[in-house]
Amino acid sequence: MLANILSSAVLGIDAYTVEVEVDTARGLPSYSTVGLPDNAIKESRDRVKSAIKNSGYPFPAKRITVNLAPADIKKEGTNFDLSVAIGILAAEGVVECDSLDKYLIVGELSLDGRIKPIRGALPVAVCARDTAKKGVKALILPMENSREAAVVDSVVVYGVKSLSELVEFLNGSIELAPIIFDPVENRSNTHGDLADMADVKGQAHVKRALEVAAAGGHNVLMIGPPGSGKTMLARRLSTILPDLSLEEAIEVTKVQSVAGILDRAEGLVMERPFRAPHHTISDVGLTGGGRVPKPGEVSLAHNGVLFLDELPEFRRSVLEVLRTPLEDGMVTIARAMVSVAYPCSFMLVGAMNPCPCGYMGDAKRACSCSPAQVQAYRSRVSGPLLDRIDIHCEVPSVRFSELNDDRRSEGSSVIKERVDRARVAQALRFGGGTVYSNSRMEPKDIRQFCRLESNSRNLLETAVERLGLSARAYTRVLKVARSIADLDGAELVGLEHISEAIQYRTLDRPVTE
Repeated sequence: MLANILSSAVLGIDAYTVEVEVDTARGLPSYSTVGLPDNAIKESRDRVKSAIKNSGYPFPAKRITVNLAPADIKKEGTNFDLSVAIGILAAEGVVECDSLDKYLIVGELSLDGRIKPIRGALPVAVCARDTAKKGVKALILPMENSREAAVVDSVVVYGVKSLSELVEFLNGSIELAPIIFDPVENRSNTHGDLADMADVKGQAHVKRALEVAAAGGHNVLMIGPPGSGKTMLARRLSTILPDLSLEEAIEVTKVQSVAGILDRAEGLVMERPFRAPHHTISDVGLTGGGRVPKPGEVSLAHNGVLFLDELPEFRRSVLEVLRTPLEDGMVTIARAMVSVAYPCSFMLVGAMNPCPCGYMGDAKRACSCSPAQVQAYRSRVSGPLLDRIDIHCEVPSVRFSELNDDRRSEGSSVIKERVDRARVAQALRFGGGTVYSNSRMEPKDIRQFCRLESNSRNLLETAVERLGLSARAYTRVLKVARSIADLDGAELVGLEHISEAIQYRTLDRPVTE
């Protein structure tokens, strides 16, 4: 007898429908799976057989053929265990076939019949919503994934714990309550890190630079001696960034779900990601890839912050692969049989010492490096990559008087209010298109929204000539100046905005020590 079950597989951060066809026929007992399955799917026959038997149902001693359609796409993972088991039971008459076409079923089976969580539940829920026009009325998946899947509107989600529970539900013996999820309530119950900008002593100008970066979504590089607070400041940048919108939160959740790092109890990620990989990371670990393509750190930092501490210590080949993701906000991983694309729109925050010994320009300790050594150290970070970093900011050592000052400095909540106002102004300016922050402006946007006064234009021309700024660095200065003007609530980019933006190009200046 033949049974058809609708299931789903994940490709990149999106899912597509897969029709699971199960045929049981007389003959010598056998079990074969076709439709380009990977090893995990081929091994599912043992999990499915044990789960059916241990759930109290007979496993047919027949010739069983499982087809995963479309058969020309490579299938991976354990999503099909549950649908295959239901298909076998339906083919043998244990499950009523009349109701099967109403559900999309995914899940991994344990040997005792328990249903274990899967990766990519949120993309699968989006797929179930999109296939509603084909008659699918609900999504059935593991209980641990139910909150994550219920984020998607217009799809009924049922969470199940065991194979026997699902069989009874499909046969009408029991009823299951649909899973309800409220993103607003989830946001209110989400408690962020207790870190605050007020914890940082001194460094007022660095906090200002990070505020400008947050207002326009700009990349930042902090240069300073050891112990000056670069890492502490970077980890507090996310506390002044605007809250994730629902669309952004869904994108972040999809990436983390596919990567298998999502907190399933949370359901929907409502805080901007902060990723800080070690400098020994490989280029594949940073951008994604592998035999089975998986998202890398740049994608896990999507809509958040990617922090690279000790930037020159990263291998040159690793840093150079950042160029395209920084420009395009998307990374494509091509393999022989498949090509997947992952989003990676993130703020890059780097930290480095000014020289090999770390004390160039420090008021407390003398630097032992020659100009040639300093230049060689800084050249580990290529010019093209520095061009893509909008703000270069010096972070000096903190004086004792600042460390011993008991007065509380400006907190993250106050800074965030100004950043939010600047982002609202940008949203109104760009009209909700693909450009959502000043850092993403195209040349036509720069011409339209970065109009300069005459004295501002003269100052910028002088800076370009003296610093030897590239065309890309020139546009970066304009974008940063536009963000500074937005913080001030100014319509035009004034002289003070251009002058401050030029100050944030520290590494464009020649080494003099």
